[in-house]
Amino acid sequence: MASPFCCTTLVLSYVSIALVVTIFPTFGTGSTRLATASELEMEAKALLHLGWWSWHGNDTRDRCEWRGIACNEAGSITSIDCSWVAVRGSISPEIGAFSSLESLILSHSALVGELPPSLGKLTLLEELDLSNNSIYGSIPLDWGNMKSLKQLDLSNNQIRGPIPPTLGNLTNLEQLGNMKSLKQLDISNNQIRGPISSTLGKLNQFRTVGLSNNQIRDWGNMKSLKQLDISNNLIRGPIPPTLGNLTNLEQLDLSFNQITGAIPREIGNLKNLSELNLSKNKLNGSIPLSIFNLSRLSHFYLDSNLLEGPLPQEMENLKALSFLDLSNNKLIGPIPSQIGNCLVLGELYLSNNHITGSIPFEVFTCPYHTLDLSHNFIEGEIPHQFDNDLYFNILDLSYNNLTGMIPESLFSSDSFWGNKYLCGNLPDFSPCPSKSSNELKIVQIILPVLCFLAFLGLGVLLFLRSRAKDNIPEPNVTKNGDLFSILNFDGRIAFEDIIEATNDFDIRYCIGTGGYGSVYRAQLPSGKIIALKKLHRREAEVLAFDKSFKNEAKILSEIRHKNIVKLHGFCLHNRCMFLIYEYMARGSLFCVLAYDNEAMEMDWIKRVKIIKDTACALSYLHHDCHPPIVHRDISSNNILLNSNLEACVSDFGTARLIDPDSSNQTMLVGTYGYIAPELAYTMVVTEKCDVYSFGVLALETLMGKHPGELLVSLSASFSKNIMLSDILDPRLSLPSDRRVAKDIVFAATVAFACLRSNPKFRPTMKCASQEFLSRKRPIYDYQ
Repeated sequence: MASPFCCTTLVLSYVSIALVVTIFPTFGTGSTRLATASELEMEAKALLHLGWWSWHGNDTRDRCEWRGIACNEAGSITSIDCSWVAVRGSISPEIGAFSSLESLILSHSALVGELPPSLGKLTLLEELDLSNNSIYGSIPLDWGNMKSLKQLDLSNNQIRGPIPPTLGNLTNLEQLGNMKSLKQLDISNNQIRGPISSTLGKLNQFRTVGLSNNQIRDWGNMKSLKQLDISNNLIRGPIPPTLGNLTNLEQLDLSFNQITGAIPREIGNLKNLSELNLSKNKLNGSIPLSIFNLSRLSHFYLDSNLLEGPLPQEMENLKALSFLDLSNNKLIGPIPSQIGNCLVLGELYLSNNHITGSIPFEVFTCPYHTLDLSHNFIEGEIPHQFDNDLYFNILDLSYNNLTGMIPESLFSSDSFWGNKYLCGNLPDFSPCPSKSSNELKIVQIILPVLCFLAFLGLGVLLFLRSRAKDNIPEPNVTKNGDLFSILNFDGRIAFEDIIEATNDFDIRYCIGTGGYGSVYRAQLPSGKIIALKKLHRREAEVLAFDKSFKNEAKILSEIRHKNIVKLHGFCLHNRCMFLIYEYMARGSLFCVLAYDNEAMEMDWIKRVKIIKDTACALSYLHHDCHPPIVHRDISSNNILLNSNLEACVSDFGTARLIDPDSSNQTMLVGTYGYIAPELAYTMVVTEKCDVYSFGVLALETLMGKHPGELLVSLSASFSKNIMLSDILDPRLSLPSDRRVAKDIVFAATVAFACLRSNPKFRPTMKCASQEFLSRKRPIYDYQ
């Protein structure tokens, strides 16, 4: 059964949260309308009937001073904002008594029931926000009387049925398309069906349509539309060619649907298009050449489809292109050299296709910071134009058929893995042979001599071994033997280098300790800095441990995710055993939050992104690894940050390494304060234990400290309203950008959902990460 977390709005079962920011005025709005005494009396009675401020009792004389209420000079209520508290229940018909109301904000209020027709009486209402509740039913016809309405947000509810044509009466004109003052309409994440009127094309000020996560099958002929987002739907069938009539369109997002067929060439008529996202569908055929005439196109997403055919040379016409993702298709042929004419192309993803030929040197004339050509059939040498003058955040040429020398670069072996004929001065790659003619001549002379001596030596060795066979005892493989293995490193030499780099694990190089061992910083002779986790050696008393340890470490070393600290290898030795990780310059999240200066550097956008990245990493471990990996010790000490304060999960699987047979039932492991409550009586570890720990971690990131007292209050049997603004890290100012504020509320909502006492009602990490990834705008785009 699907988690309700994914299927409906995120409503907390035992705690309500909201962010209090200055969005609406708290005092008089300046309205000149004078309310009569009877109207004020009706407002007072309606206020009591609503029950949203029940703690004030029956005395409503000072209602204009109540939190979330603003009045005009006459004392009539003009604004109601209950987004800071879960009012619960349904919206009473008495809401229609507030005749001077201009703004009604009831988002994230745990509301249920149907939309009241009495809202249609609010003829002065300009803003109505009922988003993120559990409201159901259809939009009432009476709402057509709200002629002053400018903003309407009904997103993330369970609203059904068609959009009523009476909404077109909002400006006393015909149907929806005649609301010529309307600039924004958000009804996403509902179950609206049926066509949207073609008169939407008359909205000459209408710039954005948010219809994502619905079941719309016909979006009409909205010729004035500038943004169209129909992502995350149940849309099937082909893209209609009539979409090419939306000539004012600037952004088109049809991603995450079930769209089939070929891309219509009429898309090339959208000359104003700057962003085109058709990813995660079932599109087939070749990429129409007409698309490459869109001179303003800057972001182009076609990944994860079934597209075939060669990469068009005409892509050079996309002079404004800065992002291109064609990965996970069936594209064939070489990379066209004309791509070098895309002079602002910064991100290029062509992985997981059937691309052949060599890498044209023109590729490296673009100002890339991300280039992914992995998992193709590319041949030849890496062009010599590739050098350290090129700036890459991400470079991936792995799993191709490249040959020759790896250019001197700052990249690790990961960027070139799977090319068995490459050579160079990187771990896991053989040194390149010299090509000078003198050396070749010497090799030609000496090689036959060496071969002769080798055969002679081999014969002597076999003779001596046959003579001494009866006198040599069998080797005793015990913990006292000099047995060790370093995966992905250079055997004994690497071990000696590590011992020298840490001065035999001197305390001066120790940067942290944990339940399984101590962590050391080591700089190898090559200049590479690594982190070493020296494990306690008690387990080595068991002979079978070495084999199980190596098998488990090999599985973990093959994990590759941008938000998981890479396990480069391991070492088993009679003196010690340790794990070799990539080094994270900023240390743990716990340490960053502990120091004011560093914590203040980590603003709200970075903190929400840390939560999102951690969710994606855990989703990968739980759902994309085979077998799945349960971390078992998610805490702020095990979230490491790089120099850009980007998060990586560390110590994943360490508990499995220590005791591989303890994957499900085991002694209690983890960090106090993060352990799921059910472990106290079941002792059964599941992925939902990680989910709970993630919830604690997410709150800790937002609060700037461990949420210990808050967790205790959540476990109490009584319901409690908690203001998010009261628990956020006081070292940071509350966000002034409403979009950032909504992201904080969203992250906190995810966190509380993960903390549900019954593990069955917690979301999976895959569901949580998908909720983050399906947000309309990437969290870090607000910077």
